[in-house]
This record gives sequence, C-alpha cells and structure tokens, in this order.
Amino acid sequence: MTREFTGWHMLGLMVGGFGIIIAVNLTLAWNAIATFPGLETRNSYVISQSFQADRAAQNALRWNASATVEDNVLTVAILDQTGAPVQTEVVRVVLGRATHTGQDSAPELTWNGAALTAPVDLEAGYWNLRLELIAPDGTPFRRRFPITVQ
Repeated sequence: MTREFTGWHMLGLMVGGFGIIIAVNLTLAWNAIATFPGLETRNSYVISQSFQADRAAQNALRWNASATVEDNVLTVAILDQTGAPVQTEVVRVVLGRATHTGQDSAPELTWNGAALTAPVDLEAGYWNLRLELIAPDGTPFRRRFPITVQ
C-alpha cells in the first residue's frame, strides 16, 4: 500500500533540508567567530596610509630573514645582502597559534653572535611568529613567519 505524497510532505522535506543547511552555517559561523584571535591593528585605514612607504623601506634593507624551531629553540636569522648576520633591536615578539590567542607567548630573544634565539616549548602544529625589529639605521622591520612544528 502506498501513501499519497502531499503538500505537507513536501513542506516537511523543505523545512528539514533548509533547517540542516542553516544549522550547519550557524555552527560554522559560530566556530569562525569563537576562534578568531582578533584584529591585527586597531585602525587599518591609518596603517594603510604608510604601508607602501614602510614596505619600500623594509625592502631597501635587502635582508633575508627566516625563523625556525629546532630542539625547542626558536632561531631568527637575519642576513644582509652580503650574507652577514645583522644584529637588531627587538621591539616586539609574539609567538602563537594562527587560530587563537590562548597559547600566545613573548619569547625573550637574545643575540648569540649569529642570530636571535630563545628557548620555547611548542606543541606540534602550525604557529606564527610576529616580529617587530628596528634596523641599525632606525628603519622599522615587521614580519610574520609561519612555523610548523613536527
């Protein structure tokens, strides 16, 4: 015996289908907002006014900068165009996850004669190092380094 497919059945299918879609979208939106670490800057318009000049000044330094973590030691190597290490003034260091600020830390970088180093204790995963330095000539140098810890 077959039952007749009525308008109420269609309404139920439509409400159920769209209900699932809306529930999934709300769940994803909630997780996106709950895990967002926050703003990079308070006023992006003001920062954007000097972005090109700041970038040109940093590029004029012609530095090759890299950051690695090996054996629980964070190493930030900054080399000039000749390959010689550059000793800089450290303004700000933030090491944390890309998705939340709960594990953010500010390692104390020290100069070892060839690079800036700091002991760190990181779990496996994807990390970001946000670094603000001042070059010997006074040029501000800002970089974000993605770091993957195995």
